[in-house]
Amino acid sequence: MRGKYRFLLVLIVLASNEVHAKNNYSTPKLRRSDFPEDFVFGSATSAYQIEGAAHEDGRGPSIWDTFSEKYPEKINDGSNGSVADDSYHLYKEDVALLHQIGFNAYRFSVSWSRILPRGNLKGGINQAGIDYYNNLINVLLSKGIKPFVTIFHWDTPQSLEDAYSGFLGAEIVNDFRDYADICFKNFGDRVKHWMTLNEPLAVVQQGYVAGGSAPGRCSKFTNPNCTGGDGATEPYIVGHNLILAHGAAVKVYREKYKVSKRKQVPLCFLKDKLP
Repeated sequence: MRGKYRFLLVLIVLASNEVHAKNNYSTPKLRRSDFPEDFVFGSATSAYQIEGAAHEDGRGPSIWDTFSEKYPEKINDGSNGSVADDSYHLYKEDVALLHQIGFNAYRFSVSWSRILPRGNLKGGINQAGIDYYNNLINVLLSKGIKPFVTIFHWDTPQSLEDAYSGFLGAEIVNDFRDYADICFKNFGDRVKHWMTLNEPLAVVQQGYVAGGSAPGRCSKFTNPNCTGGDGATEPYIVGHNLILAHGAAVKVYREKYKVSKRKQVPLCFLKDKLP
């Protein structure tokens, strides 16, 4: 994989920063020095999976709060992200662990409803949310860890879901653009690596075809337990609006913040091929 930056998500890392692969015999040790100097080692998370503090400091609910708290039977162990790993309160300890392991990059996502509790500018900006991410970014940089920021990792504000069905509504494009603009404005002086959307194909497939993820929409012909949705049309509408939202955010980034077109603001895709 070529490029100025190379990113490796390590699922299991020994404290010694060495991997010992054993299969009835020993293999040579793999060391950081075996990689190119500009190889970036890092870890990744998403806001709802780790932050907790779901009902604190002005954060509004997301569709994942509703999905997991209202329908616990749809979650394998019945849990939800109200507390999660409590990284909202323990982020300094988390960053210290990243530093101890030896990572030099950390990809995390911003909680849309922690920045905009009602999902849009009309509902007001939550300064406590901006402060949290500023503090996290500053601590990362103080440890020599580059922040890689994902703007949307599946947690659409519940207010927008209630107002116009979230990514089923065309209004989502402008609201996402405004939200991304807030992120660029408040964090862009230190964040140089952005991703607009995490795995949009998974959002479409799991949220609007299979119904296994929030908002849990699907058709009876794909899932007999569906409570609402239309798997024949909705996935295409959502996919269309996700692409438009990505484009609107990139346009703001390039035009308002005078960013060179050489700098990319990608989406994050699954390995799967798009249809």
